[in-house]
Amino acid sequence: MRKGVKSIETKHYEERDSFFDGLRRMDRRGFMRLAGLSAGIAAAKGLVTPQSFQLISVAEAAPSARPKFSFAYISDSHLYKKELNDRFVRSLVRAVDDVNRLDPQPDFVLYGGDLAQLGQKEELDLGKQILKSLKAPVKMMVGEHDWFLDMGEHWRALFGEPQYSFDHKGVHFVTLMSVNEKDFWTARGMTPMERMQTVAGLDNGLQSRFEVGQPGREWLKADLAKVDKNTPIVVFSHSPLYKYYKPWNFWTDDADDVQALLKPFKNVTVIHGHTHQMLSNQIGNISFHGMLSTAWPWPYAPEGLPSLTVPMNRPDPFSNFDGCGDGRMDVLEGGLVDKLYNLWDRDPVTVKATYLASNGKQDRPPSSRLPPY
Repeated sequence: MRKGVKSIETKHYEERDSFFDGLRRMDRRGFMRLAGLSAGIAAAKGLVTPQSFQLISVAEAAPSARPKFSFAYISDSHLYKKELNDRFVRSLVRAVDDVNRLDPQPDFVLYGGDLAQLGQKEELDLGKQILKSLKAPVKMMVGEHDWFLDMGEHWRALFGEPQYSFDHKGVHFVTLMSVNEKDFWTARGMTPMERMQTVAGLDNGLQSRFEVGQPGREWLKADLAKVDKNTPIVVFSHSPLYKYYKPWNFWTDDADDVQALLKPFKNVTVIHGHTHQMLSNQIGNISFHGMLSTAWPWPYAPEGLPSLTVPMNRPDPFSNFDGCGDGRMDVLEGGLVDKLYNLWDRDPVTVKATYLASNGKQDRPPSSRLPPY
């Protein structure tokens, strides 16, 4: 090789080192420079399409559905230690950049859980370091990948308690810890990492199903007791608060009991992560919305797919980001939400509140003519 000409491998490692050096010294100005570097690297690898910022024009295309306010969402980043996998790091940086470019800015950003892959201190610290560059305030939700190494000790130190509620512009928001499990590890003599890796496996047959649990349900009951029944309720959970395909643990075992606590309220919306899918469901008075992952898409389960889901077609195996993305929730006057899926390698998709409320009779979102994955 000619003197002064760098190989592709050398350029890659120089860019990678610069990327992580920037993360260590990152303030907001530094983040914008870093996000540009990340986008440049991704574009050079053919990973970027120009669809990322169509979300604003799509969301505002229907003036009759003008939102009362909006919040953005990012979920399921599954960060490893940066020495092991920097693709997921770049995905989370990209999502933060997407949200920071929204104009107007959302009132807050919901992070939907599974910031880390194995709950390790370095993974959670890295995630917090990236999320601190968001312009809007962040509301955190915990996932099972964040929790079962040290039973939430480091997550709590970084972000606080996993269950809390707040009121915002006439809507009561509840963040509910939904990934508790019955003790399957003590009798087997498992180490903390063996416990964590078992839970991360999901379909291992050893662990119990996720649950809010009796203490969590009692906390929810007490929290809701002070709320007027006409107040819109939005619940954030990591696992869906319904029973969707038990073999993959998309299943929350005490979902029926939680739904009973929410039944007296006029308008209830549940927004969850965990499934990495476009997912819509309506059970009684509750509208359910699944969020996209920034790490990888899950296939749809072979049975039990909610009937209001408008499934995506099969992912492109040659695209690292196909089926991944972030998004925005527009909270309408009545408290229900229009949900925008900002799919990085596809056209954005909006699932309107009217679609769920009419049981699919109105405003059906466009769907692929190809079979779902």
